[in-house]
Amino acid sequence: MNVVKVLVAAPLHEKAIEVLKNAGFEVVYEEYPNEEMLIELVGDVEAIIVRSKPKVTRKVIEAAPKLKVIGRAGVGLDNIDIEAAKEKGIKVVNSPAASSRSVAELTIALIFAVARKIAFADRKMREGVWAKKQSMGIELEGKTIGIVGFGRIGYNVAKIAKALGMNVLLYDPYPNEERAKEVGGKFVSLEELLKESDVITIHVPLIDATYHLINEERLKLMKPTAILINAARGAVIDTDALVKALQEGWIAGAGLDVFEEEPLPKDHPLTKLDNVVLTPHIGASTVEAQMRAGVQVAEQIVEILKG
Repeated sequence: MNVVKVLVAAPLHEKAIEVLKNAGFEVVYEEYPNEEMLIELVGDVEAIIVRSKPKVTRKVIEAAPKLKVIGRAGVGLDNIDIEAAKEKGIKVVNSPAASSRSVAELTIALIFAVARKIAFADRKMREGVWAKKQSMGIELEGKTIGIVGFGRIGYNVAKIAKALGMNVLLYDPYPNEERAKEVGGKFVSLEELLKESDVITIHVPLIDATYHLINEERLKLMKPTAILINAARGAVIDTDALVKALQEGWIAGAGLDVFEEEPLPKDHPLTKLDNVVLTPHIGASTVEAQMRAGVQVAEQIVEILKG
């Protein structure tokens, strides 16, 4: 019997490794190899598992004659050459639902952090400044949250927002009225959502239609008291326009986990503003999400290879 070899090319939760080993596969582990090394490693493997890196390029795929499946533990597939895989009949699987709750919880955390000036207050405390007066915030109960993109993550955010006593407005090109009912949400136009919401949070994929969806014109529609949150993809918001909006007070504040350029360059204008909270793309960075992402991909790979 030939042992099936699986290359794990990124850190993976031990439970996911267990799933592969229990299926009788031989697991080869190499953390984030570069392309050259990856090409050397894939000669006899039937499956590769990656996270947001390394890149599985056409060259890598062509160097792997036995490859049947590529797994991405996580959401996007930007680092896999889907076309090259398709041409060779190689399946590509991922775990889109694994991090939904984690991203939703970070979104709520960012809302609170901006609404109650938590990061600002913490910074001042460390500087030895008792900034009680400058740390006046707002309550979320009774406020309106506008959720742009009502998929898995948007739904989770709405569920928590409803529990906080917020009014829920929704915008999605494919409205799911039944799911909206569950969270007491109401579908409106994007323009109405931007005008009426106290908190606006973005949960759309980055595609041509959503590039700079939130631009200068749309930022100007928002209330001067509005808080804007982005834990989706950086380029959904026009960064230059957002900096201007925050500097000139078109909106009150922002919480950002994603950026047009990642890592965010040192001394970026956003880092100079006190009314913005920044995190380094950690939406899916929880123990639970990483475990689910790994296990879900491992299970799909077992299913495909065991056929």
